[in-house]
Amino acid sequence: MTILLLGSGGREHALAWKMLQSSHCSQLFVAPGNAGTAAIATNVDLNPNDFHAVKQFCLEHQVGMVVVGPEDPLVNGVYDFFKNDSQLHAIPVIGPSKEGAQLEGSKEYAKQFLVRHHIPTARYESFTPATVEQGCSFLETLAPPYVLKADGLAAGKGVLILSNLEEAKTELRNMLVHAKFGSASAKVVIEEFLSGIELSCFVLTDGKSYKMLPTAKDYKRIGEGDTGLNTGGMGAVSPVPFADAAFMEKVETRIVKPTIAGLQQENIEYKGFVFIGLIKVGDDPFVIEYNVRMGDPETEVVMPRLQSDLVAIFKAVAEQKLDEFTLEIDPRSATTIMVVSGGYPEDYEKGKTISGLEQVNDSIVFHAGTKLLQEGQVVSHGGRVLAVTSYGDTYQEAIKKSYQNIAKLHFDKMYFRKDIGFDLF
Repeated sequence: MTILLLGSGGREHALAWKMLQSSHCSQLFVAPGNAGTAAIATNVDLNPNDFHAVKQFCLEHQVGMVVVGPEDPLVNGVYDFFKNDSQLHAIPVIGPSKEGAQLEGSKEYAKQFLVRHHIPTARYESFTPATVEQGCSFLETLAPPYVLKADGLAAGKGVLILSNLEEAKTELRNMLVHAKFGSASAKVVIEEFLSGIELSCFVLTDGKSYKMLPTAKDYKRIGEGDTGLNTGGMGAVSPVPFADAAFMEKVETRIVKPTIAGLQQENIEYKGFVFIGLIKVGDDPFVIEYNVRMGDPETEVVMPRLQSDLVAIFKAVAEQKLDEFTLEIDPRSATTIMVVSGGYPEDYEKGKTISGLEQVNDSIVFHAGTKLLQEGQVVSHGGRVLAVTSYGDTYQEAIKKSYQNIAKLHFDKMYFRKDIGFDLF
């Protein structure tokens, strides 16, 4: 089967790497891809949000399945576009409908869904430019720190956590009145802060049944000791050592089952990944957010631990036969460390030549923000550039391998956190 994978990051390189291990995958196209996917699949110069161009490509190349990596095409309705097109409707799309994608596309929608289905989450209110002063008053009812979330998609950067009340009020006005995050912050959700330790739970559903994938924990802050600005993620560990069987039973009973049941009750078509951002408060799980695709960099540790055939799983999702499938998981730990451009997540330079890739051994390098030049040179092309993933009998051993291999890599102003996973030791 010919498969088209939409996206260009580390998540897509990891998905491509895993799908190419399947006997069901005869040809894989990645649109637009990066230098890493170019080495193993065929990159296509297509914008994943240009659905008409995607359609033409699928028809010309007899594509048998479309796998959607990032959230934008899902929120924009790529699933519905295929379903409602007479020439495309037979091609399965792995990802939720436009309605289902609202779980990530709108923080307010997600919170309302959580409350409707009695799924544990933080207390919240949402505000618009017209109600900004009521928002400031609501902040006064909360204990610090204060959590402000842009309602729409803001490339993972629309969440502010502030300890000063006046600063929180100023930022609320910046978001609502001065469009700090553009149209994404035309509405802002203010949430009660939950104190605990975070982790990510990944679920794959065919709309009827579901399978839980390995857990992961990612590290969002740019600085060591979880300091500085939020990023798209600086590293990840799987499995999560503090998510024992008793805790995961609570996650499944209180969160996963009511989420899937809620989608069914509301007739929301959903054939794809549900990423549940959790926080463990004491011994209890609460939902921080939903995403409607795999996380990045968590995909780079979850996919290497999946021993089952990923394309066979996707086929089961498309045919609503997921309940017949048994997932096989590698018992080893996997860790990934992100190597980023100097200045990220703020201004950074692209086009830096990357050396040392061929010297890496006993780790997998997933490309996140790279580009292949015509001369065959690999250069940086994003804030997060490479994810170095390793296996180990313990996560400490896996982390050590990743750092040993990062020492072989070089590009101008390259940066990485040296403490990924250390909080778990």
